[in-house]
Amino acid sequence: MTAEEQRLEQNRTGKTDWYKWGPYLSERQWGTVREDYSSDGNAWNYFPHDHARSRAYRWGEDGLGGITDNHNLLCFALALWNGKDPILKERLFGLTNGEGNHGEDVKEYYFYIDSTPTHSYMKYLYKYPQAEFPYDDLLSTNRRRSRYELEYELLDTGIFDDDRYFDVFVEYAKADVEDILIKISIINRGSQTDPIHVLPTLWFRNTWSWTDGGTKPVLKKVEGTNNSVVHAHITDSLLNQYISDYYFYCDGLVPLLFTENETNNQRLFNTPNASLYVKDGINNYIVHGQRDAVNPHKIGTKVSPHYEINIGAGETKVIRLRLSKSAPIDISEEFGAEFDQIFMTRLKEADEFYKAVTPPSVLADSDRTNVMRQALAGMMWTKQYFYYDLDKWLRERNVTPWTLAAQRKHVRNSDWFHMHNDDIISMPDKWEYPWYAAWDLAFHVIPISLIDPDFAKNQLMLMLKEDYLHPNGQIPAYEWNFSDVNPPVHAWATWEIYIRDRELNNGVGDIEFLKYAFSKLLINFTWWVNRKDEGGDNLFQGGFLGLDNIGVFDRSSQLPTGGYLDQADGTAWMVFFSQQMFEIAIELALHDQLYEDFAIKFLEHTMWIAGAMDRMGEHQDELWDEEDGFFYDVLRFPDGNSTRLKVRSLVGLLSLMAVVVFPSEAFAKLPRFKAEAQKFIMQHPELTHNIHLPNQPGHRNRLMLSILNENKLRHVLSKMLDESEFLSDYGIRSLSRYHLEHPYSFYHAGQEYKVGYVPGDSTSGMFGGNSNWRGPIWMPVNLLLLRALFHLYAYYGDSFTVEYPTGSGKHLSLFDVAQQISERIVSIFLKDKSGRRPVYGGAEKFQTDPHWHDLILFYEYFHGDNGAGIGASHQTGWTGCVARIIHALGYFTKERVSDITTPGELSRYRA
Repeated sequence: MTAEEQRLEQNRTGKTDWYKWGPYLSERQWGTVREDYSSDGNAWNYFPHDHARSRAYRWGEDGLGGITDNHNLLCFALALWNGKDPILKERLFGLTNGEGNHGEDVKEYYFYIDSTPTHSYMKYLYKYPQAEFPYDDLLSTNRRRSRYELEYELLDTGIFDDDRYFDVFVEYAKADVEDILIKISIINRGSQTDPIHVLPTLWFRNTWSWTDGGTKPVLKKVEGTNNSVVHAHITDSLLNQYISDYYFYCDGLVPLLFTENETNNQRLFNTPNASLYVKDGINNYIVHGQRDAVNPHKIGTKVSPHYEINIGAGETKVIRLRLSKSAPIDISEEFGAEFDQIFMTRLKEADEFYKAVTPPSVLADSDRTNVMRQALAGMMWTKQYFYYDLDKWLRERNVTPWTLAAQRKHVRNSDWFHMHNDDIISMPDKWEYPWYAAWDLAFHVIPISLIDPDFAKNQLMLMLKEDYLHPNGQIPAYEWNFSDVNPPVHAWATWEIYIRDRELNNGVGDIEFLKYAFSKLLINFTWWVNRKDEGGDNLFQGGFLGLDNIGVFDRSSQLPTGGYLDQADGTAWMVFFSQQMFEIAIELALHDQLYEDFAIKFLEHTMWIAGAMDRMGEHQDELWDEEDGFFYDVLRFPDGNSTRLKVRSLVGLLSLMAVVVFPSEAFAKLPRFKAEAQKFIMQHPELTHNIHLPNQPGHRNRLMLSILNENKLRHVLSKMLDESEFLSDYGIRSLSRYHLEHPYSFYHAGQEYKVGYVPGDSTSGMFGGNSNWRGPIWMPVNLLLLRALFHLYAYYGDSFTVEYPTGSGKHLSLFDVAQQISERIVSIFLKDKSGRRPVYGGAEKFQTDPHWHDLILFYEYFHGDNGAGIGASHQTGWTGCVARIIHALGYFTKERVSDITTPGELSRYRA
């Protein structure tokens, strides 16, 4: 067991809390729903970037490369000034949804280099220009550009030309749970000496300025020491249950600048300040020379040691700091030889840990190893403290549970009074999406489980707890609209985490975790059945279902035609959900016969929904189109007529993912289930005609339940594996390339609604215009399609082959097809034969500069034709799933795939 694994074990058993401190600081608290108290719900305008340096936050904090405790009470982050910028660089800059030509977008370069699961070692890099940061240029140029033009990026401004920038590395090493060593290394990449002001900042989140606030904590200089030291003192007894006093040590004597983390009302609102010293006091002292902006008595709630450094060309300067519970009297040498030794030890332990979790064949390829480790580091860095008390927030807006519905319907999330979020949660992207999204989170836990299965399980359970799950059974979507509907992937993620955990524990799964999740998912399943089946015919709606602009219409709004959509993806998602519940029920029934009834229920429900997608005979109002061999949405008009919307997209491909495979022995050990299943199948031939039933033995006598029978499967695969349709050099496209030359048009009331193949940024303003499902490659859905291929292989074995690519004349097993597609996906991030990474497209700095070339960004999605990264640049959230794909390429064999796609070791179960 490695040292890091020992720390994880100590955490699991409750012996110590290595999670207490971590990178839980948001990278953007401004512009969030939590901080929005506007009358029109415009969060971006209510709290813009320009306010962030001067205005105290209510619900969280943000910073540059920072850390905080697990309740975000005491924070540390970096601040920089190059002597030219109009403000301190205390936080990342980016454009709001209305300012960017493709929605909100961060305009900085920063990288999550490394992190262990317990954050015993972490490394972060920020690239800071030496010339004045081009805030106005980025804003005005992007505003002028249309949706048909590329975004204007920081590199495009020319500010990194001639390498006139600093590489600022921030490293953390835990000497103990509450003794954190900090090392800031600044490298001048330019050709001449340049100055830089470095202001590592410690501050308290403002918990005292609000109606129910407690007493104000205190930061105060400690006198009579050889180094500059600050005492962080908690005065509120309610906060003492979370943290107590700390000491902040600086190597050597350095000026300490103190102010208060309180709003500068005078600047923002032209009203008197509550405090003589305010949040932007240090900024005003450094940038504007306002000597009275900081407290001369060396006390406050925000402090920065001020380092003024000149760094020669190619030179590195290092700043050492320490945040510890130990008082100066208890530490013999804060920055002695032990300091550097701890850093060396923690880095060595991190290397040993990642070596232990990386397959040998991946370790043999340094580029793959680098991509996988940075992906997992990103997953660790994008943990964030998320605090949102909906009852309190709504009452502050004069809305209570008893407010009339007509009065509160215009207030966001006014049906979610029960929610009290106060947790560390894996975020999609801590700048672009600094709020959890339930379906994103289900994908996050897949790569996280490679290195921290317990954290992965806890994240899944979080969404099912009473402080999150709505009393009606709905899982919250995201803070912009908790009532929006995301695909039901929680049951799948639960099963995946369970079997991963089972594999790590010699075939013994965490049955209590599975029982808990199953009990809560039953409620969620019932919500779906009761709320999203408009016609009561097992054909489901759900709105956009996370696929934003993929449809002909905005599927979350009222249709221009009236009526409603029967959604091929919504219905496929529900088959998938029901199948996963069936699979979980079988596993639980093998331990406890009580669950046999649930297995029967979910087998029947799966068949009812799957059977509704393609009824016996030819029908023009069903989702399956026999002529095309594909599933489509069906538009149902108010007069009872209907028509298929024949757009070839993931909406139709998702039928492929609805497959589960079982060993026949599992059913043999459940005789009552087996008898009831056989009886149901006999009684309902109308449901069984067009799907694959679990009564037809396949490879190794396995059984399979799938929407697609063999005929349908071959039809769907022929399109998915066609390079002129879905198969790109870099994975599976979200929309068929067929629609490049053949866009789909629908006409109503003199208006044309059109869907064409758009492989890059969105040209539509639908859902904010910052994502595009009309052509690009999306990692999470590709992961589900790969899973489906592996499961299908477990059933069919090598005897079933398909043409890959379609039209090539080359036939492969589904295992080999999955491996080939996996390689295409991974190649997005790997160096090609010419040394270029497709993810960086035409960005020459990333392609050729040795100080940029091996730094990996994990974008939200990827160009459908050339693999270039698009959208949020730090969405290691679900794009971090590439770590799981790399791992699988080095780990999966045909034998292993067959074993892990089915319920566990049968010898352990009851007879």
